[in-house]
Amino acid sequence: MSLDPHVAADFVKSKAEGFAPRVGIILGSGLGGLADKIEAVASIDFKDIPDFPQSTVEGHAGRLILGRLGGMPVVCMQGRIHLYEGVDPQDLAVPVRVLKLLGIDILLVTNAAGSFHEDMGPGSLMLLNDHINLTGRNPLVGENDDRFGPRFFSMEDAYDPILREHLKAVAKELDIKLHEGVYLHYLGPNFETPAEIRAFKTLGADAVGMSTTPEVLVARHMGLRVAAISNITNLAAGMNKETLSHEQTLECAKLAAEDLENLVIIFLGTLKRELLKAHMKEENDGDTQ
Repeated sequence: MSLDPHVAADFVKSKAEGFAPRVGIILGSGLGGLADKIEAVASIDFKDIPDFPQSTVEGHAGRLILGRLGGMPVVCMQGRIHLYEGVDPQDLAVPVRVLKLLGIDILLVTNAAGSFHEDMGPGSLMLLNDHINLTGRNPLVGENDDRFGPRFFSMEDAYDPILREHLKAVAKELDIKLHEGVYLHYLGPNFETPAEIRAFKTLGADAVGMSTTPEVLVARHMGLRVAAISNITNLAAGMNKETLSHEQTLECAKLAAEDLENLVIIFLGTLKRELLKAHMKEENDGDTQ
């Protein structure tokens, strides 16, 4: 039996009555600390939400938090579900659709990733400007749900150019080096071989991870604006002598966690002011008509 995002969204709304988030945030491996900065209105475990897929991976708390961050009303997934956990790919459409039904216009995605560049090592941040989905999986395969979006849709500028420029400006203001590049989604759960990494570099990728593209596909299907940031936790296989592990990912995710948290909080604060200005302009334009 398929999961119904409307059932899940109605349950969440009942726990945060009257609260309308504008931005959805998905936190990757080892990045859940940002959720602790939210002035929470409600905090709900994934397992308590009907018709909502469950996270089984260490470093993913599996919690939905609604509240304010940087003054912006947000809903945050503290943890995510991955294809390698064995879920039906179509189930991965549910969380982002729930966020949309709760009211978001913008989705901000984070992940932990391995870098293909020596000068973008552990502790670096990379702003995604495109992706390559090598998993062979897509949560939108099957009968299209016209309530959420069209059968066919463009993925050009999937990572919103205006939001990217906004994030780069905030990073510059905070003196945070924000790299920019292409993210490659590898199915996992194993880490990549050195030969695969060499092939991925040839394809034009700059970093690799095991998430993000399903969420971005679903978000763009619904017309949401998307921004995404990778927390670089390691150099990819064959680029150093360390054996890659999930424990290493979680530990190294801490290196840039503070920069990422500051970047997101200030970004949301400035975004809130921009949205307020746009709203006031719309009201003034309406008054003059």
